[in-house]
Amino acid sequence: MLSKEDIAKRISREVKDGYYVNLGIGIPTLVANYVPENLNVEFQSENGVLGMGPFPFEGEEDADVINAGKQTITILDGGSFFDSAFSFGMIRSQKVDLTILGAMEVSENGDIANWKIPGKMVKGMGGAMDLVASAENIIVAMMHVNKAGESKILKKCRLPLTGVNCVKRVVTELAVLDVTPAGFKLIERAPGVSVEHIIKSTEADLIIEGEIPEMQF
Repeated sequence: MLSKEDIAKRISREVKDGYYVNLGIGIPTLVANYVPENLNVEFQSENGVLGMGPFPFEGEEDADVINAGKQTITILDGGSFFDSAFSFGMIRSQKVDLTILGAMEVSENGDIANWKIPGKMVKGMGGAMDLVASAENIIVAMMHVNKAGESKILKKCRLPLTGVNCVKRVVTELAVLDVTPAGFKLIERAPGVSVEHIIKSTEADLIIEGEIPEMQF
């Protein structure tokens, strides 16, 4: 099974040259660490940053330079800062080519639940609502099962929804899944993980066609 870093590394293969990419909090923030240096990619954060780089080395952090998850970040040459209203204008006008979000649940028709944690106070759904409403290409980085071993890849989300019918692809510690009109399609499996294990770990039905290859990094 993959680590969170491995999930981010696999998703980095989805980033193309010239893309503007928004990274949600959690696993998605790790993606910037693995994008090849030869690609010209602009990472955007809804708190008002364009041109994010990898996380800083210990001792080189600047407490005033953070992403939407309040993590310290680096800024690449040519990076810029602006207010959140300008940032959300970028998002709502669909200037972002790829949005990578974390999630607590994803359903087989592409619904996502990623803001409400049962039993915990939350300030609101933050920028996720705008991102899922505006983005045309959403990839979710998440764990396939919860700590109790229960599937988070579902026929229907149980938690309050952030967005409806918006997720295109899901990458977990077990698999890469595409959301299709017929449901989840298994595209790749994590190294050493069997198709049978993925099926047992998934509440939703899976479309499985032919031999399923292992993920490449």
